[in-house]
Amino acid sequence: MPDGSLSLPARLCLLAWDPAGSTATDTARVQHLVRAGALTELAQRGLLADDEGIATPADLDSSTGDAVLDGLLELVRESLPHRWRTWVRLHARVTFDAVREQLVAEGHLRAEKRRVLGVFPSVEYVLAREAVAAALREEARRVIEGPQPAGEVSERDAALAVLAAAAGLGVPGDSVSGVRGRERITELTRRCVSAAPGMRKIVGEVWDAVSDEGARAPASARG
Repeated sequence: MPDGSLSLPARLCLLAWDPAGSTATDTARVQHLVRAGALTELAQRGLLADDEGIATPADLDSSTGDAVLDGLLELVRESLPHRWRTWVRLHARVTFDAVREQLVAEGHLRAEKRRVLGVFPSVEYVLAREAVAAALREEARRVIEGPQPAGEVSERDAALAVLAAAAGLGVPGDSVSGVRGRERITELTRRCVSAAPGMRKIVGEVWDAVSDEGARAPASARG
């Protein structure tokens, strides 16, 4: 998938970004999607594990070298135990803001200073590399629609497509509707849970949390 060097939450943020808008993309649904991506990547890397439904750090010392992922890992370590579903929402904006600043630093987004009503200072974020976001959307669509067998899709790409579909962001709604669409999502889910023990429960809880948020959004705001 394009820009494979980006973390899963960073790719989800770009994929979900509205190319016609700016800060309008800063919604709870997108924040929860980005947080879900960070949780999933930490679990796939073996740094978060499932302990009877609780998101549990594997140890107290490991890190990823990615400031966003390490920031979330540290937050989980320092907080009271919570279920995966809770972590999708709890302080999700912290992870979203960190990802957004990371994307600005790497040149994928541009921060533009404005004044509201000519008085109040404000910052709007716009896509600086629209082609990258468009390529992510197109590749996610291809992953979901096939024809590549799910078993040949990378675990990270499968996770991106599954989470985007759950949130109803960045992928066409008709790609995941109907019997074939649901079957494909099931196949991709199996693919992204094969990385580590407990991933099936982790992805299931994260999917449910993001899917609930997507279901509450107006149909016009999806895809």
